[in-house]
Amino acid sequence: MTRMAARTRDRERGSATLELAILAPALLLLLGLLVLAGRVQVAASAVEHAAQVAAREASLARTTEAAQAAATSAADRELSAQDIRCAPSSVLIDSNGFAAPVGRPGTVTATITCTVTFSDLAIPGLPGSRTLTAVATSPLDRYRTR
Repeated sequence: MTRMAARTRDRERGSATLELAILAPALLLLLGLLVLAGRVQVAASAVEHAAQVAAREASLARTTEAAQAAATSAADRELSAQDIRCAPSSVLIDSNGFAAPVGRPGTVTATITCTVTFSDLAIPGLPGSRTLTAVATSPLDRYRTR
C-alpha cells in the first residue's frame, strides 16, 4: 500500500460515524411518522367498525329513540374496546326507514364522528388531532311492526 492511499484512508476515518449522527434524527422522525400513520389507520378502522355495529344495533330497535340510544351505547362500547378515546364524538342516526310501511324495505344509517388527539395515538405530548368519520347502513326487517 502506498503512502498516499494510507493517508487518504486516515482522513476518512470517522466519517461513517458522522454520517450516522447526521442521519439518525431524520430516520427516527421518519419512523415516528410511520407509527403515527399506522395508529391513525387503526383508529379509522375502529371508528368504521363502531359505525357498523351502531347501525346494526339501531336496526334492531323498535322506535327511533331506542335506536339512537342503542346506537350510541354500541358505538361507545366498541370504541372503548379498541382503546380509542374521542375528544368530542357524535353518533347520528338517520331513522327515516322506521317510517316506511310494513312490507317495504327500510334502512337505518349511523354516522359516527370522532376526534382523536395524536397524543392518545402515538407519542404522549404530540400536538394535533384528527377527525375521523364513518357511515354505515343496516337494513330493517321489512315485515316487522314499526
